[in-house]
Amino acid sequence: MATLSHISPCATLYQNEHVEIVERKGIGHPDTICDALAEELSRALCRYYLDNFGLILHHNVDKALLWGGLSEPQFGGGKMVAPIEIFLAGRATGEYQGVRIPLEELVRQSCTDWLQSNFHALDPANDIKLHCMIRPGSSDLVELYLRQQKSGLALANDTSCGVGYAPLSELERIVLLVESTLNAAETKAAHPEIGEDIKVMAVRHDEKIHLTISCAMIDAALQDMAAYTRARENAAQLALEVAQKATQLPVDVSVNAADDIATDRIFLTVTGTSAESGDDGQAGRGNRVNGLITPGRSMTIESVAGKNPVTHVGKLYNLTAGLAAQRLVDSLPEVSAAECRLVSRIGSPIEEPQLVEVRLVGPDPEADRELAAEAERIVRDELTQLPT
Repeated sequence: MATLSHISPCATLYQNEHVEIVERKGIGHPDTICDALAEELSRALCRYYLDNFGLILHHNVDKALLWGGLSEPQFGGGKMVAPIEIFLAGRATGEYQGVRIPLEELVRQSCTDWLQSNFHALDPANDIKLHCMIRPGSSDLVELYLRQQKSGLALANDTSCGVGYAPLSELERIVLLVESTLNAAETKAAHPEIGEDIKVMAVRHDEKIHLTISCAMIDAALQDMAAYTRARENAAQLALEVAQKATQLPVDVSVNAADDIATDRIFLTVTGTSAESGDDGQAGRGNRVNGLITPGRSMTIESVAGKNPVTHVGKLYNLTAGLAAQRLVDSLPEVSAAECRLVSRIGSPIEEPQLVEVRLVGPDPEADRELAAEAERIVRDELTQLPT
């Protein structure tokens, strides 16, 4: 990359606009589960490949589908009727130098470990059925991947784009804080009735913030409707307290807005996730790489989780674009916000994107050559870090 393809000014900060929308699907949401299990499988493959062969072999296990189960929740403890079924699909090297890689065992162990670590009312052995649908990659992509062993250059195995921005707005930070607090270990210890399937939808209209929170409640920890109502109020109060510490703007919170107490239609679960009967999931349909869904921001629909961390620009460019944007803001005092977009070309070195676009809020980089040169140096340096 000789120079940035384009560096230009951006007029205003996004948070100055009249309307802002931010969403996060919490750790127990079916889509987030799919992302997490795809990524855990990629990490397990990387560890196995490194331990046994000294290098990370070709794999892209970024396709995951969750088929919701069937349950009969009831106060005091209900039951699962049919398990949640999770299908992990993609491509991975299953044999190398005459050694067979235990793909099904890696799927089972990585998924089970993650589920046990992140749910307190779900039993992976009985509530989950895993399906390993991993096959070898196409010969041309495998050859492209292995070519780096000869050349020493990691070559992009896709033509893709990555997008990142910084800093997070106040509303974006609030959404992350609220979900992480409701799903924190200390919250579960104090409120075991709160499940992991928590979705936060935040809307700011001028100077007012409203949070709509979907929060799965666990039946075994609740004895009756009065207990459920108190649990819902506790979750709302906790979210409100967290949000009010992070902003001076007025905030109101709604939890489980679809509930109809009179007809007993409430968000009650056995396991703490709607995946047990209310919803299905798929990798790539939820949070972007920064943990948020931000329709008013620059973002890509690229699914990051499960892609290999060596040559798959669908993962690497989204991470790098975010790191570059944050570093531009941190390193350039006159820049209050930054966006970065990267586009790859399959077969080219990952450090040499075919397009780099940077937009800065602050002085006009087209008129300030020193600023433009420093911005270019920062982005170039982030690109050189890709192999690490």
